[in-house]
Amino acid sequence: MQVSGVATVLPVDDLKTAVHTYETILGTGPTFVDGDRWAQFDLDGRRIALAGTDRVSDRPALMLKVDDLEAARTALVSAGLTPGDIEEGPHELRITAEGPGGWPIVVYTTK
Repeated sequence: MQVSGVATVLPVDDLKTAVHTYETILGTGPTFVDGDRWAQFDLDGRRIALAGTDRVSDRPALMLKVDDLEAARTALVSAGLTPGDIEEGPHELRITAEGPGGWPIVVYTTK
């Protein structure tokens, strides 16, 4: 599996308020906002994502961008994880597996 992007995903109940908070503390605006579903901030080559109504879990998650979702599934299984089915979101296809410590690992590719 070749990873081309990594993000920490933080679940939030009020995306608008969370975006304002992170704008203030990070000193920059979001690079992407999708209504009340999702927002992300890119800062110094790093990404923090806020999951509003589009979340895979109520726990923080690790999100990995890949080009080949099937190769990613194979890598997850080889690592001893049990990936779920491919899910289709509005902008991506994704697989979720429970990682060590119970945190979700979301592996995705853009549509």
